[in-house]
Amino acid sequence: MATTNRAADRARPAYFAQLAAERLDIALCRASAAVSRAADAHATGEGLGVGQHLVLQMLDAVGPCSQQALSEELRIDRSVMVSICDDLEQSGHIRRERNPRDRRSYAVTITDPGRRRLAEAQASIPAFLEDTFRALTPDERGQLSTILGKLLRAAP
Repeated sequence: MATTNRAADRARPAYFAQLAAERLDIALCRASAAVSRAADAHATGEGLGVGQHLVLQMLDAVGPCSQQALSEELRIDRSVMVSICDDLEQSGHIRRERNPRDRRSYAVTITDPGRRRLAEAQASIPAFLEDTFRALTPDERGQLSTILGKLLRAAP
């Protein structure tokens, strides 16, 4: 009897597909969680956390800025940003110095070792993205990027 029930369970259509079609918010949350888990696993394998990678990438792109600016732009909670910067500073990838324009804040700057570490981490990103989004065609990936950009710009 138990075998019959398991076979019947497998024969039924998956409910989640129906739910995702009806509730875009649920589908997006689940997809986001799955991609987040994959990114965390990849980052752990690379030895550089996702938040650390993002901080190094932003500092390399825009130059020195405050932890507050990093937190706001990367949408990382301020208390988490302090921990990320502590770890990056201890590893020699960034340095924090008093901001000459506002002595109450620190200017965070990427170091040469930080740039080298970022380049190493960046080298594995294309393969990670290819694997993570393999179910989508290149055109679908472009569409997804456009749609997510619209959602993020509209977010409060």
